[in-house]
Amino acid sequence: MKRQIIRIDEDKCNGCGLCVPSCAEGSLQIVNGKARLIADNLCDGLGACLGECPQGALMIEEREAEAFDEQAVHAHLQKAKKTEPAACACPGTMARTLASRKGDAAPVPEQGEADSELGQWPVKLKLVNPAAAYFKNAELLVAADCVPFAFANFHQNLLRGHALVISCPKLDETVPAVEKLAEIIRVNDLKGITVVHMEVPCCTGLISVVREAIRRSGVNVPFTAIRISLEGKIIERKQLDF
Repeated sequence: MKRQIIRIDEDKCNGCGLCVPSCAEGSLQIVNGKARLIADNLCDGLGACLGECPQGALMIEEREAEAFDEQAVHAHLQKAKKTEPAACACPGTMARTLASRKGDAAPVPEQGEADSELGQWPVKLKLVNPAAAYFKNAELLVAADCVPFAFANFHQNLLRGHALVISCPKLDETVPAVEKLAEIIRVNDLKGITVVHMEVPCCTGLISVVREAIRRSGVNVPFTAIRISLEGKIIERKQLDF
């Protein structure tokens, strides 16, 4: 049948991933550094993703395509959830609260090791349990994987007093990430969410992931984004809408 469906201009696409969380059907994924429509029957052709692409690589075209299939969408989303590793898959992922220092603290001495501000384990979004006690009434920090390596004062300036999840918007599956974050937001009465990401284009996709998770959770929660330069400096901090 001929119908409207998404088309992706691969020459324009830079693989930033901003379009992926805007597709409720999970029909868009980043594959080999480019956005791909993974199956025609998963795309409803409504174009909810169009406004998310900063490169103008997405458009709606009319062509021969398999009919949109809601049952296939449901099965696809359920499969995405099932492929996520269980939080108890190995002893190293067991949830635990750590006795790290919270609140104000003395300056780091010139010599010797600084104290860790990490208050939980695990930290990878794929592995955390949304019902873990450390998320209750917490300030949640959602950090791109590379941030702690680039920003030298990550523990003292960003992590202190926060529950933490880390994810890579380019390499991690977007639909499971959105669903996991939405569940964390839905059940924990969070005080606020701070997203910290690198300045590279693909990393800004983490903002879209969190924004979509807030929308799906149905919970109004303060939302702040911090951008880190490749030189390890905070170059932008702003309150965001969702």
